[in-house]
Amino acid sequence: MFKNKKVLVIGGTGTIGQALVERILLEEPSVVRIYSRDEYKQFLLKEKLGELKNIRFLLGDVRDKERLNRAMNDIDVVFNFAAMKHVPACEYDPFEAVKTNVLGTQNVIACAIENKVKKVIYSSSDKAVSPTNTMGATKLLAERLMSSAYYSRGNVDTIFASVRFGNVMGSRGSVIPLFKQQILDKGYITITEPEMTRFMMSLSQAVELTIKACKIAKGGEVFVLKMPVIRLKDLAEVIIDDVCDKNRLNKNKVEVKKIGLRPGEKMYEELMSEDESTKAFELNDMFIINPPYNEHIYPESKGIAKGNYSSKNEKVLSKAEIKRILEMEKLL
Repeated sequence: MFKNKKVLVIGGTGTIGQALVERILLEEPSVVRIYSRDEYKQFLLKEKLGELKNIRFLLGDVRDKERLNRAMNDIDVVFNFAAMKHVPACEYDPFEAVKTNVLGTQNVIACAIENKVKKVIYSSSDKAVSPTNTMGATKLLAERLMSSAYYSRGNVDTIFASVRFGNVMGSRGSVIPLFKQQILDKGYITITEPEMTRFMMSLSQAVELTIKACKIAKGGEVFVLKMPVIRLKDLAEVIIDDVCDKNRLNKNKVEVKKIGLRPGEKMYEELMSEDESTKAFELNDMFIINPPYNEHIYPESKGIAKGNYSSKNEKVLSKAEIKRILEMEKLL
């Protein structure tokens, strides 16, 4: 779907952004513009990708509407991965999260309408469901902005939609590389709450969800991948076993220190609220939540039972299953 198309990836030097860029390049787009504010990460990605003629690196911030508007000129498809997503940092500086996650998203919407972009896909988070922290609240508001943009866009045909991620394994900020480093450097790991559960998805799943959402979006929806649930202590034990085996360390000497929940953090996450379930449909691999003021029909989908989709109520993966997934993703 990207052959000979012009694509803008905002936040394209982040973990998911980079993976998406590499995936899009396989389809021979006319150009991929990578927009981010981190010049060093742009340098590293440029070295990784080599001298490709259809790549452009643009420095800029999603908060800067004028710069963003120039970057979006003559673009067909926009992916917005720019975000402040570290929960404690957003709690400490909440308006900074608002500037990027909310005002930045509105800038993307306004520029897309002005430039008559065909599709805009926004990356959201499970923390947007029943939010208890600033990060989740800003992500929820950004989702609503994307949904409302579809019916308030005027006489342009731009399609706006969101994808809702769980925790992406191995991404920047993921606990997996953190645990590995703590074991090797400190001989212990820190865990907020051992019984905490989280929805986990692989990097490749995150990319394919984004691509599929872009392909089938009709406007205003939120796409939610069906994903497994992992208990934090099980994940920690799998990583301790692997790191100790590979480095000839005594795993019995690796201490697990409980530090408690951080400000705004939940014991369990939700991917879909009970209210959302009343206007959601199910595909084999994902749920589609219809926007508040539109109802799209997907012939291949089916309705779902009313109720929230919470990591508290879902079956958790066994340690053997966690290990297999991590090995498949080359994270062990």
